[in-house]
Amino acid sequence: MPIPDDQPADVRALATRLGKLRRDPTGGLVDFFTDDRPLWVARAPGRLDVMGGIADYSGSLVLQMPIAEAAVAAVQTADDQHLRIASLPEDGQGAVRQFEIRLDDLQALTARSYEESCRWFRENDPDPWAAYVAGTLLVLARHHEIRLDQGLRLLIHSQVPEGKGVSSSAALEVAAMQALAHHFGIALSGAQLAHLCQEVENRIVGAPCGIMDQMTAALGQRDHLLALLCQPAEVLGFVPVAANIGFWGIDSGVRHAVSGSDYTSVRTGAFMGYRMLAEWAGLEVTPGDRPGRVRIVDPLWRGYLANVTPADWAERFGHLPVEMEGEEFLERYGGTTDLATRVEPDRVYAVAAPTQHPVLEHDRVRRFAALLGGPLSEAALGEMGELMYQSHRSYSDCRLGSPETDLLVQMVRVAGPACGVYGAKITGGGSGGTVAVLAAADAGPIVADIAQRYAHRSGRPARVFSGSSSGACHFGALRMNLT
Repeated sequence: MPIPDDQPADVRALATRLGKLRRDPTGGLVDFFTDDRPLWVARAPGRLDVMGGIADYSGSLVLQMPIAEAAVAAVQTADDQHLRIASLPEDGQGAVRQFEIRLDDLQALTARSYEESCRWFRENDPDPWAAYVAGTLLVLARHHEIRLDQGLRLLIHSQVPEGKGVSSSAALEVAAMQALAHHFGIALSGAQLAHLCQEVENRIVGAPCGIMDQMTAALGQRDHLLALLCQPAEVLGFVPVAANIGFWGIDSGVRHAVSGSDYTSVRTGAFMGYRMLAEWAGLEVTPGDRPGRVRIVDPLWRGYLANVTPADWAERFGHLPVEMEGEEFLERYGGTTDLATRVEPDRVYAVAAPTQHPVLEHDRVRRFAALLGGPLSEAALGEMGELMYQSHRSYSDCRLGSPETDLLVQMVRVAGPACGVYGAKITGGGSGGTVAVLAAADAGPIVADIAQRYAHRSGRPARVFSGSSSGACHFGALRMNLT
C-alpha cells in the first residue's frame, strides 16, 4: 500500500526519534531494532467526538472526526523468545515506557480466559498502557492462527495525548493491531480491526468503552465525519465538513479515563434503566449465563435504548427512579444485558438521567446530521450549536460534567455567532477531557483566543486540536536507516 501524501511525516518522526534513542546508551533502545530486517509500520488517528458520545453503547447515531494527531506502531522480528514493547514519550521528554514478556508466558495467556488475562496485566503491570498494546497480540492470536515462535519488537510513537478525551487508547490499539496483522499476513477489514480492538479494551484492559472510537481510528476519512449507527457498528456514510465551517477541540486540562468509575457507573445506570423499561413494556426476560446478567427478547427496540422514541419516553417511561442501590435492583430485576459492566450491590447508581441521555441524544444527532447535510445558513448553524449545548447539559445531568469543561462551553456561548462560534460540548466519556467546538472555517484565531483566556482563568493548559487525517493505514514492510 503506498504511503498517502499526508502521512509520511508520522513515520519519519518515529524513525528520527528512534535513531536518536539508539545513539543514547542510557535509553535502553540501542538494540531494539536492527537495520537488516523490515519494519511493519501502521498508523491510526485519535478522534474528536462531535456528537453522540456516551450514547454509543446504547445504539445511538454518532458523528466522529479523525484528528490530525495519530499513533504509529512498528513491528520487527527478533532472535530471542521475548515480546518487547517500547512507547516513546509524546513530546520527546521523559522516560521511554517499556514492557517485556516471554513468548511462553504470552502463549499461556492466550489459552486463559479474558478475565484471567485482564487480572494478570493488572497484577504484573500497574501502568495499564502495556495491556492496550500486548492485548492486541493476545486477541489477534485468539481469532487467527498465529505462531508465536519468534521474538517480536513493537515500538509505539503516539502524538495523541493520553487522558484528553480524544481516544488515545483506540489510536494505540488500532495502530498496533494493524502493524501486527500485516506482519503475520492477516487481512482485516476496517470493521474487523475495530471490533477486535474494542475486544482488547473491554476484555483485556477492562475498560467498558463503546465501538465508536475504534471505528473512527480504523475507518475515518480526512475532513469527514464518520456517521456510525452503533447497532452495533453500521457505517451510514462519511459526511464532508463544509468549506465554511470547522470543528476544533479544546483540552480542558482535566484528565479523563473511560476506565474511570464515573463513566462506568453511568453506563451501568443506562443498562439498569433499559432493564426496567423492558419490564414495563412486557418484554420476555430470562436469566443470563451468570449472576447479574439477563437475556431480553426485544422486538420493540432491538436491545438499544436509542430506539426508544422521545415521545414514548415522555409519555410512558419518563418516570424511572433518579437513582437506585445496586442490591435493590438485583433483587427486583435480576441484572442487566451489558457484557462490559456489572451492578455492584453496595453502590448507588443514577438511573433516570443515564437512561434518558441516549434516547434524546440519538434524536439530537440525527437532527444535527440532517442540518449538516443541508445549506448551512446562520439559522442552521445556530440550531446545530444549540443541539451541542443540549448534549453538554445532558452530560452534566448524568454527572459526567466538570467545572472546567462547563467554563469552556460557557466561554464559547458568550463569544457566540457574532464571533463565528456556534456551539460546544464535552466529548467522549466526559468528566473532563476535551470540548468540541463548531465554528466558522476562519474562526481558528477566535478558538485559540478562547483557549488562551481559559488557560489564564483556570490555571490549566488548554491545547487546541485542529485539522484532520485519514483512518488506519499501513506502509508495508519498510527498511529504514535507523542509525
